[in-house]
Order: sequence, then C-alpha cells, then structure tokens
Amino acid sequence: MEQKWVVFSLGSNTYGIDVQSVRSIERVQPVTRVPNAPAHVKGVINLRGVVTPVIDLRLRLGYDAVEPTEETRILIASLNQGDAGFIVDRANEVVESEDVRIEPIPESSRDMLSAHLTAIAKGEDKLFSLLDANALFEEQHAE
Repeated sequence: MEQKWVVFSLGSNTYGIDVQSVRSIERVQPVTRVPNAPAHVKGVINLRGVVTPVIDLRLRLGYDAVEPTEETRILIASLNQGDAGFIVDRANEVVESEDVRIEPIPESSRDMLSAHLTAIAKGEDKLFSLLDANALFEEQHAE
C-alpha cells in the first residue's frame, strides 16, 4: 500500500506526518492566546470559520523558540480530537513510500521524542523521522 508524507523542517531536523491527516498548509497568521495553556500551545486561529488550536512544534519537541520567517507554515491536521495546527519552520515536500525505506526507530534513539516518533524513513537523498500527529496533540505526560 502506497503511503505519502508531508515532510517539514524544525531547525536542521526533518520530519514527516501522514499526508492523509494533513488538511492544508497555511501561512502563519495571528494566533489568539489561550489563558493557562502549556507553553507549546500558541493559542487558536479562526481558519475559514473554524476555531483551530495551534501548537508550536519546536516547543513541543524540545527545541528553542524562534521568530516566524517567510518560510514558517502551519500544518492543519485532522486528529482524533478534531483539527489542530502545527507550526513548523518550513514545509518541504510530499514524499511517497516508493522513494523511501521505512525502518524502526533504533533502540539507541529511544528518548523523550520516541513517544511521538513511529519510524525512520530513508531514501537516496532523504532521511526523516515519522511523527504521530495524534500523540503530538495529546496532553504531555506529567513531568
């Protein structure tokens, strides 16, 4: 069965999420803050009449915050709990399964990110980690 992923960047790292869960890729727009939300929850946007929560994936995955650039995008994904937006540094491309080999996450890489990672995709000129969009949106475990 052929799969496709939307591949995006956070800093120098590259990730992918299943294209079937991505509804759209939007330019950054003003976000309304939500009181008492975790730091990685930027707030909500009104996307074509639908109030959509927005998560800064940099903060969610432990990266330092950065100011948005011309390339910053919001990936709108359909999740178990409804739609959510993920702020990413750059949306790169759509990659098809025939272009990559899917491998399990190595034991040596099992750290705090592994809860969100499902596999590693390797191709001739591609290497990216596959993320579980639903796991990214669900509440963080008690620290």
